[in-house]
Amino acid sequence: MSRIGRLPIDIPAGVDVTVDGAAVTVKGPKGELALTVASPIEVKIEENQVLVTRPDDERESRSLHGLTRSLIANQIIGVTQGYTKGLEIVGTGYRVAQKGSAIEFALGFSHPVTVEPPAGITLSVEGNNKVTVAGIDKQAVGETAANIRKIKKPEPYKGKGIRYAGEVVRRKAGKSGK
Repeated sequence: MSRIGRLPIDIPAGVDVTVDGAAVTVKGPKGELALTVASPIEVKIEENQVLVTRPDDERESRSLHGLTRSLIANQIIGVTQGYTKGLEIVGTGYRVAQKGSAIEFALGFSHPVTVEPPAGITLSVEGNNKVTVAGIDKQAVGETAANIRKIKKPEPYKGKGIRYAGEVVRRKAGKSGK
């Protein structure tokens, strides 16, 4: 039995979880999220808890069991607390500014780079070198942060670029002079 999949998910106060066949909808104070559960997995609500079960021990059922439970748990956390991901801009002359809901980067290119947030995501700037990506969908927050980081990844010689908050960039020695 899956160690993660067999754990029940507690439904906190203020959160409404509805199961309609393969569709699971989670409503909370921050918003609403929906999930379509893959075919062999079954989701039930009993005594203010969500239970995820599988009918057999087939390979596909085992792999989807823990995944489905984690996705539903992440949705419940998302509609109650939300998710945030921090980014840091490192480099001389590299900075970021808020332009309405979008943000504009100066990253050493010949032009500024503007990033529009997708639906359900908010981008905020602290100082001129920190960006926070926030939202209720964990996958969307992570993907947006990864797309922003992809604009200018940290390079290994000086460490310049956009990195996740707390990310350690492995540095190389560079040329050795004689």
